[in-house]
Amino acid sequence: MMQVNVTGGSIGKEELDAYIARANSRYAIGSVQALDIHVDGDYVDLHYRLAPRPFSRIRRITGYLVGDMSHWNNAKAAEERDRVKHI
Repeated sequence: MMQVNVTGGSIGKEELDAYIARANSRYAIGSVQALDIHVDGDYVDLHYRLAPRPFSRIRRITGYLVGDMSHWNNAKAAEERDRVKHI
């Protein structure tokens, strides 16, 4: 459920529903945790707070693009462990 905060004035239900629909169309449904709407006369400022997404690092190790080495056999893991690491 998206939390909606309106400051600086008030807006109608149809306008509020349109801003919520816009947030859901721009981002994956469920990724917007909160929508802050600041009313400034005839204009509004929209601020979306998004849910954190898991990040998986991919790196090139011994010629392979990998996220982790959990599926490597012992020989390939030893090759990675013995290589010269340049910083």
